Amino acid sequence: MFLSKTFTKEPDIVKRCLRGDRKAQRELYEANAGKFHSLCIRYVKNSMVAEDVMIEGFMKIFEKLPQYEGKGNFEGWMRKIMVTQSLLYLRDNKNLLMEINLDGQENSPAMGVTDHDLNCQDLFQLIAELPVGFRTVFNLYVIEGYSHREIQDMLGISESTSKSQLSRARAALKNRLSKESYQLKETKNHG
Repeated sequence: MFLSKTFTKEPDIVKRCLRGDRKAQRELYEANAGKFHSLCIRYVKNSMVAEDVMIEGFMKIFEKLPQYEGKGNFEGWMRKIMVTQSLLYLRDNKNLLMEINLDGQENSPAMGVTDHDLNCQDLFQLIAELPVGFRTVFNLYVIEGYSHREIQDMLGISESTSKSQLSRARAALKNRLSKESYQLKETKNHG
């Protein structure tokens, strides 16, 4: 977490925020808004909605700050609140339905990805295009590092559904990466 010269230590900014210091709250917000906005976009896709979710997440952080015991990573504690806030948005808006199939995509043979011209932003774009259930489980498991049991508890689904969603998300990504790789090769061959 980046902090200005005013707040050189994480415990200092936490203490100041606990006292209701608006300057400290603003500093904490500005130091983390970019990365947390990106995190929220991974779940809700829409940038404006993600910003609203992020702001609600910061409100929860300030509300729950007295519960932070100073143990573990403070950024990780805040991150968990942001993920939870994103999931609550999806659940409240009935967007968190687990897909049953991929319209046959999981059965299509995927060619090996041999061209690595995709950058991180391209990969996140492919993840963003996944159906919401696949995307949510993929983000929670692969990017956030939650176990299937934790995902089960967070989303109110079975552990096997979590595993199935992850498997289907990976198959869909592999299929898309194969198509992207093929398109890149075709473009190079004709260009």
